[in-house]
Amino acid sequence: MRSPFVRRWLALATGLLAAATVVTAGPVAAGPVAAGPVAAEPSATPPPVIPLPPEWDPGFYLPPSDVVAATEPGAIIAVRQVRIADFGLLPIDVDAWQVSYRSNNSRDEAIPAVATLIKPRGQAPAPRKLLSVQLAEDSTAGYCAPSYALQHLSIAAAAGQIVVPAEFLFAQAALSQGWAVVVPDHQGPNSAYAAGPLAGRITLDGIRAATDFAPLEVGPGAPVGLYGYSGGSIATGHAAELHRGYAPELNIVGAAEGGVGADLGAALSMANNQLTSGLVFAAVVGLTREYPDFSAYLDQRLDPLGRALVAVKSPLCVQYQSALLPFLNLTGMIGSDGNPLDDPPVAAMLDDTRMGKSVPDMPLFLWHSAWDEILPLAATDTLVDTYCRDPNTSLTYTRDHASEHIVAEVVGGPAALLWLRDRLDGIPAPAGCTTSDAGTMAATPGALDFLGDSLAAKFASLFGMPLGSR
Repeated sequence: MRSPFVRRWLALATGLLAAATVVTAGPVAAGPVAAGPVAAEPSATPPPVIPLPPEWDPGFYLPPSDVVAATEPGAIIAVRQVRIADFGLLPIDVDAWQVSYRSNNSRDEAIPAVATLIKPRGQAPAPRKLLSVQLAEDSTAGYCAPSYALQHLSIAAAAGQIVVPAEFLFAQAALSQGWAVVVPDHQGPNSAYAAGPLAGRITLDGIRAATDFAPLEVGPGAPVGLYGYSGGSIATGHAAELHRGYAPELNIVGAAEGGVGADLGAALSMANNQLTSGLVFAAVVGLTREYPDFSAYLDQRLDPLGRALVAVKSPLCVQYQSALLPFLNLTGMIGSDGNPLDDPPVAAMLDDTRMGKSVPDMPLFLWHSAWDEILPLAATDTLVDTYCRDPNTSLTYTRDHASEHIVAEVVGGPAALLWLRDRLDGIPAPAGCTTSDAGTMAATPGALDFLGDSLAAKFASLFGMPLGSR
C-alpha cells in the first residue's frame, strides 16, 4: 500500500507528464486471445507519439482481474505495436510490440504482466532463435519498467532509469545476430524489485507469450536463451530454477547470469552502512510488495527514518534510489531484539528468494567480479557449489579480477552472449562444472570480435541499416 505522500507525488509527476502526452496507439488485439499462435502483422513503423507510463495506462497494464484469471499463464491478453529507441531518443529500426499477458505471483495467484517483443527485420532460419533479456530495472515505480523506458520519447532516462537503456545495448547485440528478443517487466505490476520467484514466473510466461506470437517468427519449439545481470540475474536465475516445474515445454537451451543476486540476505548485510545501501534499501521496499508478512513486519518495526525513506524512495528509479541517502544503517532502522534478518517474517522472505533450491535443467554460464561491491562473490561461489553437487550439471563459472560490479558486465557480457550463441546454434555445452579466475573476461577468445561485430552493426543502424538485417 503506497503512502499518501507517494500517491500525491505520483499524481503530480504523471499529471505533468499527461499534460504533454498524446494518446498512444491502441492495442492490436484485446481481451483473451484465441488459443494458438497470435497473428498481428507489423504495419509501417508507428508514428512518433509520447508514450504513457504504466501509472497512466491501466487499460493495457492492468486488465480486469476476471479477464486475467480466465487466461492461461503466458497467454496474451492484448498486443500493440511500439517504437523503441536508445535512451528514449534515437529510434531503432526493428519491429517491436508490447504484449499484456497473464502470469502468476509467488503464491500462484493470477496477475497481469507486460513484455516487449522485438524482431530484427532481416531474414532468419525458421524458427527464429529467441533470447529473453532480463534488464536490471532495480526501481520501485512503474515508469521505470523496461516496457516504458525502452520506448521512443519516454522520459524514463531523464527520470533516473539509466540502467535499462544502457543494458539494452546487450539486447541489441542479440538482435544484430538475427535473434528475436523478449524483454519482460519482470518486477510485475507492483514493481516488486528483487522478488525472484515472481520475476522467474513472469520471465517464463513472457517467453510463452513470445513463442505464441506469430509475427515474431519464433514458434513453440524455438531454441531460447536467458540473459540477465545484477537485478536481471535475479529474474534469470529463478526462471532457470523454475523451468522444469513451471514451464517445461519451453526449449530453453542455456542461461547466462552475471553479477548474481543469489542471496539477498548476504547482499543486505554487505551493504549495511555502505555506499550501496540506498540501492539495497530499494530492494527492501520492493520485497514488501510481494511478501505480505514481511510488509506487516516492517510496518510494525521500522523507525521514523525508515518510514520516511520508504515514502521518499518508493516513487524513484534506480539512479535516484542509489544516490539518495547512502551509508544507511539498514538493520538499525528495524527494531529487533537481535539480528532482524533472523526474525521469522524476514528469514522466510530471504529463504524464498535465495537461489539454489533446485538445479536448473539447462547449461549455465555464470560470472561475477571478484571485487563486486554490491552483490557478494561468496554467495555466488556457494550457489555454484550447490549446483555442482549434481553430477549432471553443466556450468561454466568465471570470477573476473579486473573489474567491479558495473565493469564486470561490460567485459563479461560479450563472453556470455558468445556462449549463448553456441547453445542457440545447437553446440553442446561442456559437461560438468568449470570454475576459473580471469584477469579480464574481455580476453575470452572471440569475445572482442563478437563485440566489434555487434558495435559495427549498431553503428551501421545509425545510418539507415536495419539492425540484424545482415
